[in-house]
Amino acid sequence: MERIFIAIAAIFGGLAVAGGAFASHALKDKLSTSALAIFETGIKYQMYHALALLLVAILLSRMDMSPGFLTATGIAFIVGIFIFSGSLYTLSLTGIKWLGAITPLGGVAFLVGWGCLVVAALKMK
Repeated sequence: MERIFIAIAAIFGGLAVAGGAFASHALKDKLSTSALAIFETGIKYQMYHALALLLVAILLSRMDMSPGFLTATGIAFIVGIFIFSGSLYTLSLTGIKWLGAITPLGGVAFLVGWGCLVVAALKMK
């Protein structure tokens, strides 16, 4: 699972860099200030959780314990990126307001991931 998480973290990290560049150059004159801020929030949370996913992969490779909660952490971060950041990107680019109602579900996935990481830390030897 470590290799999969590292690969996904690298993809998400690279896409966050590309998305940030895209927003600051191509979208700057096309989106409102508010929509651009929403897009950039998605980028920030994607990068934060790509780095956190990389940490989870490193912990998985170094820990002598059941991978259950660390694996759950990684999966929750991936789901959170798709739902949280993905809904913000779509909202900012399309203006479909009801997508804002989906975004908190991604936030919950992030919180579940951080909670699983707490449990994993407490179970470490």
